[in-house]
Amino acid sequence: MSGFDTLAGARSSTTEAALRATAAEFVRREVTPHLQDWEDAGQVPRELHLAAAKQGLLGVSFPESVGGEGGDLLDSVAVTESMLEAGASSGLLAALFTGGIALPHLAANGSPDLVDRFVRPTLAGEKIGSLAITEPGGGSDVAGITTKAVRDGDHYVVDGAKTFITSGIRADFVTAAVRTGRPGHAGVSLLVIEKGTPGFAVEAPLAKMGWHCSDTASLGFTGCRVPVGNLVGEENTGFFQIAEQFVVERIALAVHGYGIAARSLALAAAYAKERETFGRPLADRQVIRHKLVEMHRQVEVARTYTRHVAARHVAGENVVAEACLAKQTAVDTAEHVCHEAVQVFGGAGYLRGTEVERHYRDARILGIGGGANEVLTDLAARLLGYTS
Repeated sequence: MSGFDTLAGARSSTTEAALRATAAEFVRREVTPHLQDWEDAGQVPRELHLAAAKQGLLGVSFPESVGGEGGDLLDSVAVTESMLEAGASSGLLAALFTGGIALPHLAANGSPDLVDRFVRPTLAGEKIGSLAITEPGGGSDVAGITTKAVRDGDHYVVDGAKTFITSGIRADFVTAAVRTGRPGHAGVSLLVIEKGTPGFAVEAPLAKMGWHCSDTASLGFTGCRVPVGNLVGEENTGFFQIAEQFVVERIALAVHGYGIAARSLALAAAYAKERETFGRPLADRQVIRHKLVEMHRQVEVARTYTRHVAARHVAGENVVAEACLAKQTAVDTAEHVCHEAVQVFGGAGYLRGTEVERHYRDARILGIGGGANEVLTDLAARLLGYTS
């Protein structure tokens, strides 16, 4: 196995090797021949979800009881690493595995009806779901959610707006954070809202710097009547459900970070050996060799630490602060390494559609999504006791 080795002490069997091989072959067969076309189109086809489900990739970390493959976070880490190593992009993974943020709350706290209607078909690739938390004026302030859901008999009447919603254009449903109670974190609930519900409007796709093949939308709710049965868990427990899943989301984004960094390093190293300037390969220049070593060092640090945090989370430890640090470490790595990879490629790396150019653009969102760098640093400071 090249590139990524097995998870430290946790996955050394042929099972993980087979999982990585399946993920890599899926990318080579189903993704890389079409990725630039999907970047230009602004979304990936629904058929890709079906193909990924047939390979057992969509539900790899979900329990078999809800239609998943019965794995855990470490299996997701292995799949992500292998797919990025084979040439997938961070944006592609965000679009294809959007169920990874839309479904965990339903799988953990949803009724059997919600599991059957949304979780199982999504993991089978038949439906697409998205998570709708961020609001136009809210950013990372989950406790400040203003979209209201007022109980009216057997329905909630939802009014408000969401923005920056990953897969919002293609999604058949959204798991939306709404305010059902008093101000603050204790008044937030999660509600599944289906596309096509009167009063639910999907805006035109949002044009972005990166993640071009991952469709992103703003959503509007005006007098949108949603059955009470679509409530996820108990009313006013949404904030706590969201907080529980943030650890996994931040670790996943950390893997995106060091994953695209590792891929960019591999591309830059290969190019440096092939590209000749002034009669010598770039790799013969000390400044280039040292640049590649520094890129390698940062990738290894981010990868080792993130895997360590992921393993602790699977073991049941509280790693909220460590997940923040892992994400920050991997974000810093992605921004530095992808920047340096473009520099090694020179003019060729600046051309639209080259792989290092794509990773360079995609890296920028990682320090914003899943909690901005500044928000997570402040959260870590409080959790680690560095405040008075």
